[in-house]
Amino acid sequence: MAQVYAYLREDAGQGLTDAYAASEHRLGRGYDRVVLLSRSGTTTEVLEVAEQLKGPRTTAIVGNASMPLAGLTDDVIALDWADEQSVVQTRFATTAVALFRAHLGEDLTDAIADCRKALDTGPDAELVNAEQYTFLGHGSTVGLATEAALKMRESTQSWTESYPAMEYRHGPIAITTTGRVAWMLGTPPEGLAEQVAATGGRFETSELDPLAELVRIQRVCLAKATAAGLDADHPRHLTRSVILT
Repeated sequence: MAQVYAYLREDAGQGLTDAYAASEHRLGRGYDRVVLLSRSGTTTEVLEVAEQLKGPRTTAIVGNASMPLAGLTDDVIALDWADEQSVVQTRFATTAVALFRAHLGEDLTDAIADCRKALDTGPDAELVNAEQYTFLGHGSTVGLATEAALKMRESTQSWTESYPAMEYRHGPIAITTTGRVAWMLGTPPEGLAEQVAATGGRFETSELDPLAELVRIQRVCLAKATAAGLDADHPRHLTRSVILT
């Protein structure tokens, strides 16, 4: 989600913007503000960044303002209505992207309408039954493709990958074949659909807003997990927050 915002913010001419996993940050580069995005507000690596960071103003975006992270930052944006009990984040993630896009001045009317369409349309059986998924994006949707792959992997234990769309033909297309899906979020590069078709794989894309396409993928994840007898809300080995002791 941070990757989406970083690209959109720079593209809007609002200054140098980077996105880091908390455990891999390089924040000592003169930023004037650091945004810490954490649904739980309790993740160890994020709390450590908030405690150690000196200099830039900090903003926490959290699902619950009573959690520790909110007390460690200068400003707090609480998305409490978007919090969820599921270990796998869906509503909070899409809400964070909507928040970022609205903050940049975008009218989300059409995106919201597309999300409703995604919720009202049942998942395609062929997509649900695929054995492998590669999610592709371009620009801001590279982050959405990464998020889509993570959701599919967490909730269904499936083999998933994600790449910038133009990099897909530099090697990853070699895994595509019958029963496997290359799923584009956003406008696909010219010729890519035809090249995927030639492998025997399925190229999936739509005219929906990319955020709505992520919602459509979330629905496929749920259907696939249910068909496999898995609990999509509580995947094995995962907890709602990673707290290190």
